[in-house]
Amino acid sequence: MIPKIKTFPTTKFIGKNLSFTYANYRAFELWSRFMPRRKEIQNTIGKELFNIQINPEGFAFGPNESFVKWAAAAVSSFDLVPDEMGTFEIQEGLYAVFNYKGDQSNAAVFFKAIYTEWLPNSEFDLDARPQFEILGEKYKKDDSNSEEEIWIPIKKRF
Repeated sequence: MIPKIKTFPTTKFIGKNLSFTYANYRAFELWSRFMPRRKEIQNTIGKELFNIQINPEGFAFGPNESFVKWAAAAVSSFDLVPDEMGTFEIQEGLYAVFNYKGDQSNAAVFFKAIYTEWLPNSEFDLDARPQFEILGEKYKKDDSNSEEEIWIPIKKRF
């Protein structure tokens, strides 16, 4: 598990969001609301979709802690926002980028390894910015051959 360390540029997004917990995980509901309407977003940058998670300060990844999840597309501006969609911006920052291959059945184990094995043994600390996955051309829902990028916000440990 060796990530690439990259700087993600300031990026605007349009999409839908929901607040929920890991115990009451509603990502399927969120994406079910977003996907039929994604083509209404007219000023997209690229074809990738973004699964963005915003954790509150001090988030400990407990099963009953609330966080906000976005299903979104990157856009050039907020000039054309479809009805019942929202806007969000991620500021430029440093990220550890992991390639995940497989269906979602092993995703929790993969994330746990990032946070409990890689991060504590790296020269970085978790930064208080959104984490996200980029769902590009190789992403295939519920397919063992699926691939996506996992972006974890980091900062140099002092």
